[in-house]
Amino acid sequence: MNKPLLAALTALVITGAGAAPAVAAQADTAASVGKSTTSTTVKTAAAPAIQAVNFAGTVSLSNCSGSLVRFPSSESDDPALVMSNGHCLETGFPAAGEVIVDQASTRTFGLLNASATRVGTLRASKIAYATMTDTDVSIYQLTTTYAQIASSYGISPLTLNDTHPVAGTAITVVSGYWKRTYACNIDGFAYRLKEGEWTWKDSVRYTSACQTIGGTSGSPVVDNATGNVVAVNNTGNEDGGTCTDNNPCEVDASGNVTVREGINYAQETYQIPACFGLDNKLDLSRSGCVLPKP
Repeated sequence: MNKPLLAALTALVITGAGAAPAVAAQADTAASVGKSTTSTTVKTAAAPAIQAVNFAGTVSLSNCSGSLVRFPSSESDDPALVMSNGHCLETGFPAAGEVIVDQASTRTFGLLNASATRVGTLRASKIAYATMTDTDVSIYQLTTTYAQIASSYGISPLTLNDTHPVAGTAITVVSGYWKRTYACNIDGFAYRLKEGEWTWKDSVRYTSACQTIGGTSGSPVVDNATGNVVAVNNTGNEDGGTCTDNNPCEVDASGNVTVREGINYAQETYQIPACFGLDNKLDLSRSGCVLPKP
């Protein structure tokens, strides 16, 4: 995971924003988390026309980035959802194996428009789902619906793609915290990504152009061709360390470890829609839902 934001800010002062590694982190608590595994490039995407990606629908958290999201089957009168990282929770990093569901929360989020201007404040009613096991994600349910947000602010949610991302896809990491974007491509996928006590499955590896920094944790990773979200930004190898905090390593199916200093990662989100049903209600027993359960 990205280093805690306070540490990241110190690094920015010393090295400059462009030099810091790409993982986003929690501001007030410590260890960063990473992903593991060697890349398993299944197929290569054709080169689609690149579209401009903007900040509309992204949000800023106190310590991280995030986005207002919907599923392909979500309706306008459903309670709206905000997605970020599990390691960005206000309660601290979930332990390995820990899964949080339906936990009350009053956390607030700054809603941004296309030009990254904060246009309003959204409030959570609960943490619908969060974990740092197999993936690194948090899904907050809000006190307002998508229709109410659109009426008040003219902002629509980003849609989570429900199919596996493709190597070679042109992507943009959109940080609501920094009001900054990072453009690159999906380089491939790590079978397992291991960082400290946490292990993530089938993580997205960026090409080297996406040099994300502390505070970009939780940023949506947007497919430039469709505008849909294909992953959530979460970590990177900062110092060349092996499988330690802030230095995730890739582990392939045979157990071989690969370290890629300066390379950053995200967690896929295509598997999330299958775990939510009518009215955006979490249902981990639904057919096709593979998210870890409590």
